[in-house]
Amino acid sequence: MRRRGERLSKAALAVCTVLLWAALFYILWTRIPWAGVRAAILAVCGGILAVTLLWLWYQRRQVTRFADDLCRTLDGLMSGGQIENYRPYEDSLLSRVQGKLLQYFDIMNEGKVQSKRDKETIQGLVSDISHQVKTPVAGIKMYAGILRGHNLSEEQREKFLTVMEEQIEKLDFLLQALVKMSRLETGTFTIHPADGQMSDTVARAMSTVWAHAEQKDIGLDADCDPFVTAVHDSKWTAEALGNILDNAVKYTPRGGSVTVTVRPWQFYVRIDVSDTGIGIAEEHYSDVFKRFYRSPETAGEEGIGLGLYLANGIITRQKGYISVKSKPGKGTTFSIYLPAGQGNNQKSNAER
Repeated sequence: MRRRGERLSKAALAVCTVLLWAALFYILWTRIPWAGVRAAILAVCGGILAVTLLWLWYQRRQVTRFADDLCRTLDGLMSGGQIENYRPYEDSLLSRVQGKLLQYFDIMNEGKVQSKRDKETIQGLVSDISHQVKTPVAGIKMYAGILRGHNLSEEQREKFLTVMEEQIEKLDFLLQALVKMSRLETGTFTIHPADGQMSDTVARAMSTVWAHAEQKDIGLDADCDPFVTAVHDSKWTAEALGNILDNAVKYTPRGGSVTVTVRPWQFYVRIDVSDTGIGIAEEHYSDVFKRFYRSPETAGEEGIGLGLYLANGIITRQKGYISVKSKPGKGTTFSIYLPAGQGNNQKSNAER
């Protein structure tokens, strides 16, 4: 109906135009008695009509050519993103339309790539989760079968139940870590940075490893000025710092030491976590932040290789970063850098 109405409108416009020209020609022809003037008017009207027809033909040809070029552009994009005769620096309507189509194609293609990347990430997460959960579940099933199918002494039953509780705790820890990892990878990890004291965050992180450090007779010390502030989410930053401290205590031999030092810089606050542990080879500095990475030297210790991965993700999402320096057999220092808060500037002004 819409196309039919447009055709009728165009036909009516053409008829009105012809009638207008005919009326004008008739009036001039009847009012002017001289034959020479009549001939001149006829020639002018004919010329105007010829020019009008020629202009309409040219415009129709331009529209047809533009439509053909546009179709070729779309065909090129659909077949692989290549546009024939594309001149990006030419100031023409076709070039501008081609540029906008290319931008739209790039956006849609990036969305397609991101969708594929997200799908691969989810598949990797499912594979990693199933692999990591398999061991504790198999242990629980085995001990449950032993308890159900054998007549055991009370001491043996207590021993097996204790082992099962340990496996359940390990499974619970694993599932919580995997949930955090999945939230981190899928972008549902919400962090709310704010200007806050680092001393509170450091204290919260150290409280999570204090008992383990005492069991191994490891000295746990902190050097943090209460006036030092950083723009960070205290809860999640304590989680990241706690993961690094947990690794430090875990891989430091009995009787060693772990120290946390907080120092303000011009634009960042630096938090150093130093230990006297087994150390990390330089070629593995980047590997320790990978998901589920565990070096051969740490195979005998409990862990799943997610602590540093989560810590790195949490810090980078707060516009910070983590670096590492280590010497095998002598210890490791992880340095966390977070945006400095306003409290550091106030302290500097007070000291002046």
